[in-house]
Amino acid sequence: MEITNNDPPQPHPLPPPFTHTAPAPTLLTQGAEALLYRTHFLLPSHPCALKHRPSKPYRHPVLDKRLTKHRILSEARTLVKCRREGVSVPGVLALDAEGCGDAGSGGWMMMEWVEGRTVKEVVVEAGKRIKERGGGGVWEEGLRALMGKIGRALGRMHEVGVVHGDLTTSNMMLRPSPTSLQNGTTFTNGAEGDGDDAKSAGESLEGEIVLIDFGLAAQSLQDEDKAVDLYVLERAFGSTHPEAEEGFQEVLRVYGESYKGAKVVLKRLEDVRLRGRKRSMLG
Repeated sequence: MEITNNDPPQPHPLPPPFTHTAPAPTLLTQGAEALLYRTHFLLPSHPCALKHRPSKPYRHPVLDKRLTKHRILSEARTLVKCRREGVSVPGVLALDAEGCGDAGSGGWMMMEWVEGRTVKEVVVEAGKRIKERGGGGVWEEGLRALMGKIGRALGRMHEVGVVHGDLTTSNMMLRPSPTSLQNGTTFTNGAEGDGDDAKSAGESLEGEIVLIDFGLAAQSLQDEDKAVDLYVLERAFGSTHPEAEEGFQEVLRVYGESYKGAKVVLKRLEDVRLRGRKRSMLG
C-alpha cells in the first residue's frame, strides 16, 4: 500500500513507541475493539502488521486495562500455539499488553505481514470469471482446489484444539507461492487453458491459506465449538458468496478427511444448523 501525504487522519493516537515511527504507520481497517496498521519491524524493508487496542473511555480504567491485557495475551498465545503446531497463521513479532505504563494508550501486538489478497476478494473474482464463461474451465477447477485448501487449514486448526470464533473469507488470506507468481500455474490437464486465462487463474487461485484475526479465538477441544465455527463460515458463504455456496461442500468434504475427529464435528454441525433454522423461524 502506497503511503502518501493525503492519508486520512488517524482516529486514535498511536501508542508508544510508534508515535515517532518513520514513515508513519498506515491505517488499514478499524473495528469495534482494535485498529490494524501496516508498519515495519526494525527495518523499513521488513513490513509488519500492527494491531492496536486503544483504551475505551466508557470502561472503568482498571477493567479496561485488564480486558485489554487479557485479549492481547490470549490472541498472542493462540497464534504462537497455531504456529508451533503447523497451522498457517501470522507470526507474533512483539507486543505490549499494558501500553508501556501509559494508562491511556491501550495495548498492541506486531505480527508478520502476510502478502496476498483476502479469500473474499479471490472468491468474488473467481465467481465473476466463472459466470462470464458459463461455468467449468480453469477458474471453476481452481476454485474447487481453493475450497479444499480452506477445509484442510480449518481441519488442522481444529485438530490442535483452536476455534477461530469469527470465520469468514475476510479473515483468510491467500498468500501466493513464489512458483505461482513466476510461472502462472494452471489447473488443467492440457485440454484447455493454455492461454492468458489459464495463467490468470493460476496466479489468482494458487497459494497458501493463512488464517488471520484471532481476536475472538479460544482454545477448545469441544466438538460443539468446532461445529459452531464451521456454521459461522457456512452462513458467511451463503451471504457473501452465493455464487460459490456449493463450493462450501468441498470445504466440508476435505475438512472431513483432514483429521480423525472431523467426522464427529460434521455430525454435530447438523444439530447446530437445526438450531439455527429454529431461531430464524422464531425470529
